[in-house]
Amino acid sequence: MVLGVTGSIAAYKAADLASKLVQAGASVDVVLTTAATEFVGATTFEALTHRPVTTGLWQAHSELSIDHVALALRADCVLIAPATANTLAKLALGIADDPLTATVLATEAPVIVAPAMDADMFASPATRRNVETLENDGVVIAGPTSGRLASGLIGKGRLIDNEILVGLVRQAVGRHGDYTGRRVIVSAGGTRQPIDPVRFISNRSTGKMGYAIAEAARDRGADVTLVSAADLPDPAGIRVVKASTVDEMRNAIVPASSSADLLVMAAAISDFTPVQVSDQKIKKQGPGGMSLELAAVEDFMPLARGRHLVKVAFAAETSNVEANAAAKAAPKGAAFVVANDVTEPGSGFGTDTNRVTFVDAEGNAEAMPLMGKLDVAHAILDRALPLLKDR
Repeated sequence: MVLGVTGSIAAYKAADLASKLVQAGASVDVVLTTAATEFVGATTFEALTHRPVTTGLWQAHSELSIDHVALALRADCVLIAPATANTLAKLALGIADDPLTATVLATEAPVIVAPAMDADMFASPATRRNVETLENDGVVIAGPTSGRLASGLIGKGRLIDNEILVGLVRQAVGRHGDYTGRRVIVSAGGTRQPIDPVRFISNRSTGKMGYAIAEAARDRGADVTLVSAADLPDPAGIRVVKASTVDEMRNAIVPASSSADLLVMAAAISDFTPVQVSDQKIKKQGPGGMSLELAAVEDFMPLARGRHLVKVAFAAETSNVEANAAAKAAPKGAAFVVANDVTEPGSGFGTDTNRVTFVDAEGNAEAMPLMGKLDVAHAILDRALPLLKDR
């Protein structure tokens, strides 16, 4: 991919961005405008990417020489971060007087532009017109966000977070993946059933596994809806619906399932809920304790139906993992269950790894090795994909 860096004070953040892209597996060619080199040098990016950096159309080793634009032709994605108001204007007009604008003009790859400038500059009519023109041309405009700017003012002009930009790149590169055209719903996190306005009962789920599945589906071209009870940042390029309670989860998932291709219920849905919920904080009465009566929560996964819907359930177990998982498949209408022993090191709640077993209603089991959660997510999607094609 091509990472373009222009002359904004936020250019220093592009070094971290280049590093994150390389860590994600990208081969990154950096193109610096002349103004960008006033803020950060080419040596920094060469050290991070292990590739030569382009700073001019006429440099001897540049692939953007007068007779070809090789970077533009081989790019899978072009990301400009930060992008100044001047660069936005040149891109909108099709000006190609430097290696970066020439690359954008010549490429057929998706282009993502992340503006960064003073708030007054971004709010100006000229900049707004240029942004609108670029969006109409199919360019993705990422940000900016609001906050404290280099001028000391507070306003909209800050470069969007690098994690979001990496997510947008992943989405752009995977736009023709094997899940393109598929609608995927993923639930994540542990639901919270209220006791009173300040207390609730919940579980230890952090939502990391569900978020990894949503991001993996996005990276493979799916249209993803993430129904989340987790306290995690919203991933880029994914529709996020916040749902803290079982009722909120049900109301978000069941109607949406009718037009979905795949439902992955990675959320830890509460099995029990308080029978009585106080509308006021329950006060401690002397030295005695308090009894809490709980009622079973109805499993709403069987209610999620669609003509071509494939459902995948999860089973977080502490014993008899495969047997307990197999017993859940048929009642839930799941094609298979993703089961794990949460007492096993590296496979419990909040970890970055997981060891799962795929179990179907007949008890057929396929054990997977300990893997990172994103790898587990791709394994789940790999297993579900033939079922989608059959339908």
